[in-house]
Amino acid sequence: MIALALSIPDQNQFDTLLRDAIEKRVASRIENQDPTLWGPEAVSEAKIRLSWTQLATASRPLVAEIAELRSQLTARGLDHVVLCGMGGSSLAPEVICDQAGVPLTVLDSSQPDMVRAAVTDRLERTVVVVSSKSGGTVETDSQRRAYEQAFTDAGIDPAERIIVVTDPGSPLDEEASSAGYRVFRADPHVGGRYSALTAFGLVPSGLAGADIGALLDSADTASAALFADKTDNPALRLGILMGAANQHRVDKLVIADQTRHGVGNWIEQLVAESTGKEGLGILPVVVPFENAVNFNPSSADSILVSIGSDSPPEAQSGYSAAIEAELGAQMLLWETAVVIAGRIIGIDPFDQPDVESAKAAARELLSGGGEEPAADATDDGIDIFGTGSTVDGAVRALLEQIDLEHGYLSVQVYLDRVTHADFAGVRETLAERVGRPVTFGWAPRFLHSTGQYHKGGTPNGVFLQITGEPVEDLAVPGRDFTFGSFIDSQAAGDAEVLREHGRPVLRLHLHDVPQGLETLRDVLGRDR
Repeated sequence: MIALALSIPDQNQFDTLLRDAIEKRVASRIENQDPTLWGPEAVSEAKIRLSWTQLATASRPLVAEIAELRSQLTARGLDHVVLCGMGGSSLAPEVICDQAGVPLTVLDSSQPDMVRAAVTDRLERTVVVVSSKSGGTVETDSQRRAYEQAFTDAGIDPAERIIVVTDPGSPLDEEASSAGYRVFRADPHVGGRYSALTAFGLVPSGLAGADIGALLDSADTASAALFADKTDNPALRLGILMGAANQHRVDKLVIADQTRHGVGNWIEQLVAESTGKEGLGILPVVVPFENAVNFNPSSADSILVSIGSDSPPEAQSGYSAAIEAELGAQMLLWETAVVIAGRIIGIDPFDQPDVESAKAAARELLSGGGEEPAADATDDGIDIFGTGSTVDGAVRALLEQIDLEHGYLSVQVYLDRVTHADFAGVRETLAERVGRPVTFGWAPRFLHSTGQYHKGGTPNGVFLQITGEPVEDLAVPGRDFTFGSFIDSQAAGDAEVLREHGRPVLRLHLHDVPQGLETLRDVLGRDR
């Protein structure tokens, strides 16, 4: 069951939108995969992206298949499950396994030290799930190559340890099949961010030991309520809340996950990539708890959402929600609510027109076709790519560009997120300093999550990039680039595209990462 409580400042607007949705049978038409709901320009994409509405039953045969494979693997002593994947291929399994309390190593980075640490960890007991919907994700391909090399060097046949999840007919499907790998082919009519209940979410989670049958049961039980054309439909109510708020320029969604299972990170991708386009959208801001800055106090342009609470929090904007639900039901709730909100905002929730631009810029730099800019200054072992001769001056110059009424700051960190996990706390520091919503993203994973919103969404963000020298670079087997050069090109490429969109960007490159982070903690914590 789903318990949803809302706070709504404009009840008349909400009721009008709710009546309209019921009269037009929006919820049941979503269940029946009607691609016309989002306008004529969205039909071509929507008609091949709505199979997620049936996954609670359609994915059921996978449960026994995955359980049998897990039994075979554990009988061989293979109990360390690693997932190589990005965005929708990794975020759902990460939260599913965390909620289930089962270990899953998620490798969603091209940072050399992080890749090396993963590849050398318990290799003799490791099974690797390589997940890529397109079959051409460069990060995932590079991670797979690293594991193939490691297995081969250890005298292990990679075909005995690597399992692939991809769309049928993708380049990865063809290559993996030729190599003799076990391949799970996912439903191609489900977009990556809606794929939690497909093979992308279920295979790694089930192999790690999560009860994926119960996950599907939860979604199945909730589906009747979520697709009903009724006033108490929680998906209609949550979607209309987000859409109505957006019409009043309340376009930030601040999420506090009281369950501490990381579902906010999954919601972040779903909301940002689905709505952030055409200069519109909803910016998700994930905070660690309800007393975090941006949640308490909040800004006048923020919706507050408390996951795992029974009463809506007090928001300055008046818009808030409290949600209690089992994970499978919660996932289907948010998927349905987001496409309803997209309809009200007036965008296609199934495309991602600005994601490819940063990838193309990175490929251009990686191939030698472009030239990375030289640093504008160096201060205390930190290269500055932006305005200012000192780190403190450059940071101040960036923060001064934040729109104090509707702007936000995005912090993007291209470092080892395991080793330097505590640096994420700088989000709280900066949010208190600037008095505006602040997002924090580890790179390159955020490129497959909020990256679409940064380029295509509401154009009021400023961006702080933090990059650094690895302890030691790592070659990508069979490629003419290294993991280090790859992640550098991703940072430079994304910065280039952001600047082309008129977004202010400051990049700080740390030559000594531990020392540089200490310096940044000091600088970022100073008064504005």
